[in-house]
Amino acid sequence: MMSIQLSSALSVGLIEEAGAGGTAWLRLSTGALLLVLVARPPLRSIRAEDVVPLLGLGATTGLMTVAFLSAIDRIPLGTAVAIEFLGPLTVAAVRSGSLRMLVWPVLALAGVVLLTEPWQGGADVVGIGFAVSAGAGWGVYILLTQKVGDRFSGISALSLTVPVAAVVTAVVGVPQAAGHLDGRVLLVAAGLALLAPVLPFGLEMLALRRMTPTAFGTLMALEPAFGVLLGLIVLHQSPSVVQAAGIALVVLAGAGAQRRSTRVIGADVPA
Repeated sequence: MMSIQLSSALSVGLIEEAGAGGTAWLRLSTGALLLVLVARPPLRSIRAEDVVPLLGLGATTGLMTVAFLSAIDRIPLGTAVAIEFLGPLTVAAVRSGSLRMLVWPVLALAGVVLLTEPWQGGADVVGIGFAVSAGAGWGVYILLTQKVGDRFSGISALSLTVPVAAVVTAVVGVPQAAGHLDGRVLLVAAGLALLAPVLPFGLEMLALRRMTPTAFGTLMALEPAFGVLLGLIVLHQSPSVVQAAGIALVVLAGAGAQRRSTRVIGADVPA
């Protein structure tokens, strides 16, 4: 989580140069190259019925990344992560088949309201919209990841889907990044790609070998808190007392949603 949110926080500087789409494309392109080098894509193992889920997962990854980076270009990192977290929470609640589980997305939504403080009149509606879109993408990402994960191991799946994501983001990324590409920018993009998705996947894989999915998912509920922490340290985005309470509600909702969850929510997300 620290690696993912550090990559997001450090991406803000690159966004100022290459735009949100350009940064997403650079991160995903360099990440794709690194993943292909680390794990040879299992192209011969792909069956006809695997094509649509793989392409869908790749496209979702790309669109989700662009939406999230567009969000943190306009609203604080912790707020964007909390709003995005509504996606996997809603998926967990709906798939549980229990009406009681819906309390957790509602609780998280209350936390998001405290975070955005709409009564102040200064909420960035466009930024919030991008974060909501990223959250919807995260929810779809989880569903497709579980489907693809039944056929391919994690790193081999990433070596197939991240290149697709890079191609999808090239539509908006290349025009934005054009004229800003030099050795320094490419080196920064490679470093950000190492922080997410390459390094987090390896760490998550090691963690899952040593703990239960429920324990892992409960810890993943701290993701918004890490967003606030890195936003504070790297970007100097200080939350108010009310906003801190909002983050606490989102984290509580994420942990509570794991009580009856059978699959890890939010695992292996490259945003």
